[in-house]
Amino acid sequence: MTGLSQDVALRVALAARTLPDMEVRDLLLGLISLVGEPLTTAKLNKLRLAKLKRLEILAETEESYLKEALGFIKGRSIEREPESLPEIEAFSKGEMPGSIRVACASNSGNNIDAHFGSCARFLIFQISSEEARLIDIRVPGKVPEDADKNALRAELIADCQVLYTISIGGPAAAKVVRAGLHPIKLPQGGEAPQVLRRLREAIADSPPPWLAKVMGYEPEERIRFREGAQG
Repeated sequence: MTGLSQDVALRVALAARTLPDMEVRDLLLGLISLVGEPLTTAKLNKLRLAKLKRLEILAETEESYLKEALGFIKGRSIEREPESLPEIEAFSKGEMPGSIRVACASNSGNNIDAHFGSCARFLIFQISSEEARLIDIRVPGKVPEDADKNALRAELIADCQVLYTISIGGPAAAKVVRAGLHPIKLPQGGEAPQVLRRLREAIADSPPPWLAKVMGYEPEERIRFREGAQG
């Protein structure tokens, strides 16, 4: 593989980040198989969606994600990077009794707009019935070649009880569950404060069984919540 220009490397990295569970190296090799070496901006600018769809690694990827990735490959979307991040608020253990911790997969601002396996960062919120407080922003580090990327990402947010993401594959979801989190897919995404407001209302009202479980209620109490909701 020949050397890449900084512009080409940036395009491929940003495009890979928009695709579910996509490694940069895999996308890079796929693009080379489509347009040949050396990989240049001129070749990438001519790439069309129909040709991108020929890649076997993208065979099951939704077209909306392919279009977003193609925008980065052709350099059209790079001007949107970087974006300012929300401000982190102080939090100490013992504050917000009865609260839970939630991770949100994000690529921009305070939005839930990314895949678990390729998000730029996780927004970490402490949630109670009265408040949603952003207490941390965690960026997945570079993954060694012999490491399991999804396992490392699950470990990064293992102190949380809930994960919001627009998409997560089955094997990755299993690793998240083993780490103690309840994954929730929001295909349309949304602003984290609005999504978490609904979660706060559920905590204050009558938590469904899965939420009562992550909040630490015993089985008998979870039955009470279920009966209360039905009544």
